[in-house]
Amino acid sequence: MSPRVSPVRAAAAAVALCGLLAGCAGTSASGNGPDSGDNRFISGNGNITEYKPADRKSVQDVGGERLDGERFTLAELKGKVVVVNFWASWCAPCRGEAPSLQQVYDENKAKGVEFLGVNFKDSKANAQAFERKFKVTYPSLFDDGGQVTLAFREVPPSAIPSTLVLDRQGRVAARIIGATTYSKLNPLVAKVLAGT
Repeated sequence: MSPRVSPVRAAAAAVALCGLLAGCAGTSASGNGPDSGDNRFISGNGNITEYKPADRKSVQDVGGERLDGERFTLAELKGKVVVVNFWASWCAPCRGEAPSLQQVYDENKAKGVEFLGVNFKDSKANAQAFERKFKVTYPSLFDDGGQVTLAFREVPPSAIPSTLVLDRQGRVAARIIGATTYSKLNPLVAKVLAGT
C-alpha cells in the first residue's frame, strides 16, 4: 500500500514535474515523449550546482523497478558515491551525453562509484534499445509514470537530461541541469570521492 501524500507535498511534486516536463519535451519517431512534436531540450553547457556538506539533502529512500524488472533502492548503495542520471530515449541531448556517462562510469567503478539511470516517461522497449545502442552497462530505474523523479523533490532535477552526484551518505553533493560531458562530470565525481 502506498503511503499517503499531503496535499502540499503533492502540489510541490506536481510543480516539480511540470518543470521537468518543460525542460525537455522532445520528439521521437514513435511519439512516446511527452508533448511529442516539441523540441525544448536542455542542451549545450550544463548548469552545475555544488552543495556544501551542511546543505546537502538526502535521497536514500528513493527506489523502484529497474528496466530489467528487479526492485532497487538507493539505500543499497549507501557508503558509495553514486551518479544518478535522468534520461529518456526520446531526448536528443540524452543520446549526446550517453558515451560520456559510460566513460566516467568505466573509469570510476573500481574506485567505488556507482551509476544509476532514471528512465523518465518512456517505453521500456525504447529504453532498452537505447541502452543497447549506447552500450550502457549500469542499471536504470524505469520511471514511466514519473513517480521516481518526484521522489527527488528536495533537489529536483528540473530537466531531462539532469545528473546528480551523491556523496557516501546518500546526499546530493552536485547537480548538473542539461547535458553533461566527461570534462564536467568526472571532476565532480573525483571531488565527492575525495570527501569534498
